[in-house]
Amino acid sequence: MIDLRSDTVTKPSKEMLEAMFSAQVGDDVFGDDPTVISLEQKAANLFGMENALFCASGTMTNQIGIKAQTQPGQEIICDKYAHIYLYEGGGLSTNSQLSVALLDGDRGRISAQQVKNSINNREDIHRPITSMVSVENTMNKGGGSIYEMDELQNIKKVCDENNLIFHLDGARLFNAIVAKKQNYLEYGQLFDSISICLSKGLGCPVGSLLIGSNETIKKARRIRKALGGGWRQAGFLAAAGIYALENNIDRLEIDHKRAILIGEILKNQNFVKDIYPIDTNIVIFKLNDDIEATDFVNLAKKQNIGCVAFGKGLVRFVTHLDFNDDMLMEFETSLKNII
Repeated sequence: MIDLRSDTVTKPSKEMLEAMFSAQVGDDVFGDDPTVISLEQKAANLFGMENALFCASGTMTNQIGIKAQTQPGQEIICDKYAHIYLYEGGGLSTNSQLSVALLDGDRGRISAQQVKNSINNREDIHRPITSMVSVENTMNKGGGSIYEMDELQNIKKVCDENNLIFHLDGARLFNAIVAKKQNYLEYGQLFDSISICLSKGLGCPVGSLLIGSNETIKKARRIRKALGGGWRQAGFLAAAGIYALENNIDRLEIDHKRAILIGEILKNQNFVKDIYPIDTNIVIFKLNDDIEATDFVNLAKKQNIGCVAFGKGLVRFVTHLDFNDDMLMEFETSLKNII
């Protein structure tokens, strides 16, 4: 199977497994797992922030980070296609009891002006109090689209002027940083909290990190425990995260190049109506009107290609470190036989 369903399908490399098997571990609930502590410090230092919390998934780090910095009945601003809204099981309402102001961004990227226009009047008792703005970078539903740094800075200014928390769903943040050659520390200065995923693109089997201030992470640790997210000898998994941060970031550029090549291959297929701009490792294309996305996925599977339906007439491919050039050549041959 040429599995392009997601960059979460990767298996740990031999070197990553060796790091995992040789990890020193303790009990993370008691706070004495040395490898977890090392991973959390490494991530916090990378972004110039105070602290971090290692969790099982990006959904968990997003939801914990949001709950730790808001109050029930308040409102969060995000794009209508944001992962925190569409793909996290209604967690904004069940976990944090938040109202949501959904914006119609550019391929999932909201603007500072949109944010400013969506802030509720705190004196109006009919409206929830706006308390947080969340952006996603890269933007999954936008085809891996990337925020420009100046627009993030503009949104930050609006947040500061209106006393709003600024949260980043950075599940694929490293893809953005590599593609735009951006600076980690700039992100740490802009955001109150950052969620990064280690199992998307970086090759880890499990794990995400919430990064923020000491106060936020202290609250987050309590929330993680209440949600059943405390774990014991998590250092075996944290070791994979350390290996990934040290070895698997720069190589993301290779995934981006292969995604562009997939786009070139798709241009020559008669079943393709349109292709989203390809900025990172996500390729989204629109099928001709007479083809259902779910039918295409099933036909692709018969040709040994894994992909996902991503909306009406839309299909998504995602490149990753287990997808190589030989597979790309095989992919091109197999794609011609799908329809």
